Amino acid sequence: MTPNDRNASQERGEPRDQPQGTGTRRPAVAATAPSGPAPDRARWLALAIVMTAAFMDLVDVTIVNIAIPSIERSAHASVSQIQWITAGYALAFAAGLITGGRLGDIHGRKRLFLIGIGGFTLASALCGFAANPEMLVASRILQGGMAALMVPQVLSIVHATFPAHERGKVFGLFGAIVGLGAVSGPLLGALLTEWNLFGLEWRPIFLINLPVGVLAWILGRRFITESKAPKALKLDLVGVTLVSLGLLMLLYPLTRGRELGWPLWGYVCMAGALAVFAALVSYEKRKAARDGSPLIELSLFRVKSFAAGIAVQTVFGVALGIFFLVWTLYMQIGLGWRPLRAGLTGVPFSIAVSVAAGLSVQQLVPRFGRKVLQAGALVMGTGVLIYLWEAHRYGLAITPWQMAPPLVVMGLGMGLIVAPLTDAVLSEVPREHAGSASGLINTVQQMGNALGLGLVSVVFFGQIGDRLALAQVGPAFVHAFQHALWYVAGIMGVIFLLMCALPKRPAQHVEGAAQEAPETVKEPELVS
Repeated sequence: MTPNDRNASQERGEPRDQPQGTGTRRPAVAATAPSGPAPDRARWLALAIVMTAAFMDLVDVTIVNIAIPSIERSAHASVSQIQWITAGYALAFAAGLITGGRLGDIHGRKRLFLIGIGGFTLASALCGFAANPEMLVASRILQGGMAALMVPQVLSIVHATFPAHERGKVFGLFGAIVGLGAVSGPLLGALLTEWNLFGLEWRPIFLINLPVGVLAWILGRRFITESKAPKALKLDLVGVTLVSLGLLMLLYPLTRGRELGWPLWGYVCMAGALAVFAALVSYEKRKAARDGSPLIELSLFRVKSFAAGIAVQTVFGVALGIFFLVWTLYMQIGLGWRPLRAGLTGVPFSIAVSVAAGLSVQQLVPRFGRKVLQAGALVMGTGVLIYLWEAHRYGLAITPWQMAPPLVVMGLGMGLIVAPLTDAVLSEVPREHAGSASGLINTVQQMGNALGLGLVSVVFFGQIGDRLALAQVGPAFVHAFQHALWYVAGIMGVIFLLMCALPKRPAQHVEGAAQEAPETVKEPELVS
């Protein structure tokens, strides 16, 4: 925090922020700030930089999806390798996010952010110059690991830099960035693949990260203020090992199972993953009691809003993991569309996400609370069912214009979920656990995403024969797409039910909270 920012916070009546972790804890629920001097511009510059990093990560996921068929053709990648190009990133991302959040708490969020964005940029270069599918998969795993160091610092820096009464605005911006990333990724991927710059085919989709990453690293070093956890922590290496092992044991058999004929060892491995996760919980309890530095802060799950939000994030990630990969394969391989046509088809969806996300936090959630999120689940599920009906009715003759209405409905539903859900999950989290909470939020979403990508073998490729004549490809992919959409619709119903456990309103929107004086605001109690 800069001197100007520190003075501004004192005039607002807020406690001093001690970015190096030696000061008092700021309440997670804050009153509305009285009028005062304008916020320090450096905070907003820092926000723009970390949002750029989040944008890079979002674009990287969607841009790869649109280029998957091109990679399959030009790199001669197998079905399993195609899944690992996406799932490998998600797996490394999920396995490293909690560790990344904790490392930021220990060594400084700015430092870990700069290491992460530098490594992400380097890994992007390796992806762009990959000589074969195996190198591309390995580089994507490295890229996911570097993103795991970078992304948790985004929410942690926001949580540590902005008081609670400003975070609603910030998370609204974050939701708009999500929508913008969803718009830009498919379009950029389609354009770069279609243009075939310098004969590089799909490779520019990764190389485009280089100038953006270098610029964000330079500006981040200058404008982001360092912050750490208020108390000294240690890295839990045993916890890191157990998290990574459990995720690998669960996801690897799902991804390779169909290709290998679903061997017995795959089922044993997945069952063993549950035992590993149980051992992780037991170890983390002992670790917390022994030295107070667990990898996963289990006390967070006694905060009702956090526990419920984590469950929603996980299941929502599964739905997104299934839909986006299957949707791309359906359009480009099943319907035979070129990447640009497929990318443009997704524009109505992405614009709807961006608009709904921007409106939800600032205007809808303060008035209607969790009903906004529940409405989002129902709206998105309705859009999936409309899409399912159209895919069945029009078959191979379906057009982008016919896809637009269900995609808009789905996008509006998703936008009502993504931004307010993050706000709801973090609203009652104590400040010193910001890094751990942020890591967990991103971890479970990516874990769900990786699980959804693994399930594509079951819900999509399981409906397609191994050897198809050219004339059979289109009908087979259309049928498999419809089959996968039934799963997505069912998952949205589960999400609606899980949302009933969310608080009716996030803490900062509770009626009367704005009238409390800052010095009288207390930490939210942990709910047993």
